[in-house]
Amino acid sequence: MEGGNSANLQLQQLPLATAAVSVQPHTDSFSYKENLIGALLAIFGHLVISIALNLQKYSHIRLAGSKDLRAYFKTKTWWCGLFLLMLGELGVFSSYAFAPLSLIVPLSAVSVIASAIIGIIFIKEKWKPKDFLRRYVLSFVGCGLAIVGTYLLITFGPNSHEKMTGENITRHLVSWPFLLYMLVEIIIFCLLLYFYKEKNVNYIVVILLLVALLGSMTAVTVKAVAGMIVVSIQGNLQLDYPIFYIMLVCMIATAIFQATFLAQASQLYDSSQIASIGYILSTTVAITAGATFYLDFTGEDVLHICMFALGCLIAFLGVFLITRNRKKSVPFEPYISMDAMPGMQNMHDKGIAVQPDLKASFSYGALENNDTMPEIYTPATLPIVQEQHGSKGVSAPPYRVLEHSKKE
Repeated sequence: MEGGNSANLQLQQLPLATAAVSVQPHTDSFSYKENLIGALLAIFGHLVISIALNLQKYSHIRLAGSKDLRAYFKTKTWWCGLFLLMLGELGVFSSYAFAPLSLIVPLSAVSVIASAIIGIIFIKEKWKPKDFLRRYVLSFVGCGLAIVGTYLLITFGPNSHEKMTGENITRHLVSWPFLLYMLVEIIIFCLLLYFYKEKNVNYIVVILLLVALLGSMTAVTVKAVAGMIVVSIQGNLQLDYPIFYIMLVCMIATAIFQATFLAQASQLYDSSQIASIGYILSTTVAITAGATFYLDFTGEDVLHICMFALGCLIAFLGVFLITRNRKKSVPFEPYISMDAMPGMQNMHDKGIAVQPDLKASFSYGALENNDTMPEIYTPATLPIVQEQHGSKGVSAPPYRVLEHSKKE
């Protein structure tokens, strides 16, 4: 009897154990498959975004260099770029639903690599082979390092996967590690904003660190929104949770403020500096936010974490070298310095530049310059009155003009 009861008990517990195993969301192989899908979507999205931005830039340049009076939004090239831009953003947005946040964020280096390659391929200047290699050696080295770093990121990226349901996101939102992280981030953000607005501290690190702090919240909310949409498409509706709309509003708000600070930074600093420093700061802060909110590195061994960090450092160095080699844009000066006009004959009085000669090739500060009108430029003549010696009754003129011979 006891043996029969024990056999029945084992048979009753067997389905429960099997059910407990099947509750696990993913196996390791399927998790790596999702990582690959998310990484490919992110790479595709950033590549298409880079092509789209270069197409729109090409449209503006072509209109500026031609006599076409059409607006830029009336050209097919600009609309093609806009369509590709939306497609690329959709690819990046959907990638957050498959792969961890800490893996997707560093892959934005692909856009920098693509921009560098497109700039080299479609360059208009002609270089000799030696000059070409010397000019673009940093870009080649930077692209190679960025590609190696991207490979390490995909290979040793975190493998934590969790369904983005309303309950899971709410549980992460009220967890004490994320609340502590948010408190520290809010304090740092308020201090930086105070120094930037009140003390006029316009250092590029300060502005881009504000962008990075906002961008980390954008990345966290984007993953939540994208994940809940994908889960809803799969059949488990999540759009009726209030947390979805809270995350959606936070995503839009942080993205708008992030774009505002980026626009202010672009007015003060060169785009290459913004690209390199912004990528490093934004990636570092976003990875920290993902590790705190979504616990991306939970259960990862030390080797994978170290190799992932090495991939980030190599990608940082590659992006820095690529942006370091870009030509700095020369700001347009809306005025012409008087003493810096090429080909002009300047007159100086005690080291101060004055009005140039009117007989030059063109006039500056004059209404017109017509050399066929000599009466305008010939000086006014005064009648010469010879001094009469010996005549006492004639009154002398108020001025005298004495004629000197060439011998004198």
